[in-house]
Amino acid sequence: MAIVNRLTVDGRDYFLPEPVTDLKGKILEAIKSGGGYVNIPPLRTGPGVDILFSPGMPVVWTQIDVGGDTAPETAGADAGSHDDLDGYNNI
Repeated sequence: MAIVNRLTVDGRDYFLPEPVTDLKGKILEAIKSGGGYVNIPPLRTGPGVDILFSPGMPVVWTQIDVGGDTAPETAGADAGSHDDLDGYNNI
């Protein structure tokens, strides 16, 4: 199983390999100090991109499993189940 991290900043997505703990800390530090540039490394090669982070800027982290370990016959097993919605059927 391979995990790719997606960092969404102001509507733009950046895909990052593990680990991201240090990068999360740098972004949080920049925001807490009133703003600052943080280098976002590339997924594979290259210099990355410097982003100016500031308080109030929308930043979202998402982890994506790109391993493809799910067997096709079980991938949609729960897709048809809506038991959690039964209470809303009479609305």
